[in-house]
Amino acid sequence: MNELTANGSQLTAKRKYTFPKEEHLCRKKLIEELFSKQSSSFGVYPLRIVWIKAAAPTTAPPQVLISVSKRTFKRAVDRNRIKRLIREAYRLNKYRLTEQPDGHEIALLGIIFTGKEKSPLTLVEKKLISAFHRLLGTTPEAAPASPPAP
Repeated sequence: MNELTANGSQLTAKRKYTFPKEEHLCRKKLIEELFSKQSSSFGVYPLRIVWIKAAAPTTAPPQVLISVSKRTFKRAVDRNRIKRLIREAYRLNKYRLTEQPDGHEIALLGIIFTGKEKSPLTLVEKKLISAFHRLLGTTPEAAPASPPAP
């Protein structure tokens, strides 16, 4: 995705901040596999991250499932808003997974909102970034720069 000049130096890094349908985890069988015994998980309040490792390191984005509890948020409006915030935070920061020098080992990724109250985008994004660092085993200082503000 980087453009190179004739002498080999980088001009700009063009990132696509998209979240296409192919990256959404929709298949019931894969969702059951994600929540089976073979998956790993950890919590970064207000998020819970569940994932399954890929067979080999890859730079392709993982398939992602985003979930908000109906028990905690009774109104669909509230659940949809939180899902929209998580999708936006993921869309803006998925490059942290896909642009790793040796790739990442995540095939399926589940992001579950476990908080009891509505959270702003800044908090959700901050926690998602820290979850990505924990998934990849990197420190925040070693990570690439964040995207420019729109």
